[in-house]
Amino acid sequence: MDLRSVRDARMDEIVAWIRAKNPDLEGAVLPDADLIETRLLESLAFLEFVGLLEELSGATIDVGSLSIDDFRTLDRIAERFL
Repeated sequence: MDLRSVRDARMDEIVAWIRAKNPDLEGAVLPDADLIETRLLESLAFLEFVGLLEELSGATIDVGSLSIDDFRTLDRIAERFL
């Protein structure tokens, strides 16, 4: 499996997680959609989401070094963490 396929598979898991947390969500989660503004990623589930990213990336994420902008879009999440 090449790196692009691995990244795509990880992004599929992220989108599945977002969908599970937002069961009323209809349509696609676009790569450039603002996940914060659309409330698809909310503070109550944030640490769980960071845990998912750690699991998928295989790296520990220092929560103190994070910016809200790191989580705005799927594109930014992939760039920053995958």
